[in-house]
Amino acid sequence: MMDLQIGTKIKSLRLASDLTQEELANRARLTKGFISQLENEQSSISVDSLSDILDALGISIPEFFRESKETQVVFNPKERVAVEGTGAGTFELLVPGSTNNAMDPILVNLKPGEKLQEKEPHPGEQFGYVLKGTLKLLINGKPYSVPSKNCFYFKSDTKHQFINSNGKEVTFLWVTTPPQM
Repeated sequence: MMDLQIGTKIKSLRLASDLTQEELANRARLTKGFISQLENEQSSISVDSLSDILDALGISIPEFFRESKETQVVFNPKERVAVEGTGAGTFELLVPGSTNNAMDPILVNLKPGEKLQEKEPHPGEQFGYVLKGTLKLLINGKPYSVPSKNCFYFKSDTKHQFINSNGKEVTFLWVTTPPQM
C-alpha cells in the first residue's frame, strides 16, 4: 500500500522548483498558511486545491501519485501543460514537471501582434528555434529578427522579450535554464 504523505511530497516538489511557500500559494490561489499546514501534514486537501498546487508546480495528478521510479523519456502532445496568461496564443510546457528539471522546453505560438511579458534580468540561459514565421527578440531594448529555421541563444542577465510584430503567426521552441515558470 502506498504511504500518502501528500504535504511532504508537495514540499519536496516546491523546494525542487526553488519556490517559497508564498510563491506557491500565490500561483495556486491559496494562502501561505494553508501551504505551511499542508507541508507539515497538519491539514487535509481537496482534489481541487491539490490540482491547483500541482498545476502551479507543472505536474499532473497521475504523475504526482505514480509509484514507479522509472523516468519517463518520451512525451506525447496530450501530456503537454498549457499555461494561460502569458500573452501568447498558446504556451505549452512540453515536459510535464519540467519546472523541477534543469531546463524547461516550451512550445510558443504568437499570433500577429502578440508578445510575451518582458522578463527582468535573472540567472540562466535562453535558447530558441523558430519553427514558423519571424520572431522579434528584444534584448535590453535592442531588436533582433529571428526567421524560420534560425535559432537564438543568450544569457538571461539582461531584460528580454519575445514579440510577433508581423502579420503572420510565429511558432518557436523555447528552452530556458533554469525553468522560469
